[in-house]
Amino acid sequence: MRYLIAPFFLALAPLVALAHMVYIVPNAAGPGAVVVFSDTLVADPRVAMTKVQGLKLTARSEAGKESPVELTKGEHELTAAKGFDGAKLVYGSVVYGFASKAEVPALLVYHPKFVAAGVTGKEATVGDACALEIVPVTVGGKTRFQLLAAGKPVENAEGSLTRPDGKKEAVKTDKDGFTAAFEATGRYAAYLRHTEAKPGEHEGKKYAEAKHYATLVVDVK
Repeated sequence: MRYLIAPFFLALAPLVALAHMVYIVPNAAGPGAVVVFSDTLVADPRVAMTKVQGLKLTARSEAGKESPVELTKGEHELTAAKGFDGAKLVYGSVVYGFASKAEVPALLVYHPKFVAAGVTGKEATVGDACALEIVPVTVGGKTRFQLLAAGKPVENAEGSLTRPDGKKEAVKTDKDGFTAAFEATGRYAAYLRHTEAKPGEHEGKKYAEAKHYATLVVDVK
């Protein structure tokens, strides 16, 4: 039985690794936020932040002014203090490195984003300068999530969404880049994947495609 179980868990390992995303999570008990690399909004004590410590975050104020967010590296999370509070949205990107289990050489890039409560649609959109982002759009008490690459909708992107009740479900974007609509209020966490079939080179190594993962944390009123 032991020899049968071991291959089963080895087969699952790549799936677990892919579930880990970079999320920007506001502190519940005070100012600032933390950045985690986890499959939930809580830091994973098994995961070091070494490969994502190069993350650069930008905060956009209500007036539209942008400024950098200072990050302090911890063992299992990055702490975002100065520059985070008061922002209507915070966004950034980080090149993780190469996917070790990919069939073809693939570069992994993460694009985390946080949107403040009540900010939706155009006000929650970074725009053309953002390589990949998820935008919450609330209309008539229902919220959909749109995936944009440099401001353009991405069709057939797949990912996962965690609802305010903690339940996760698979999501996929339509021809306009939107997921299905959700009615619940509270905190949502989502990620969507977009593969760019374009070869390139990173740190002297060539890759055949780049896998981009956009994440979003938002409190929907």
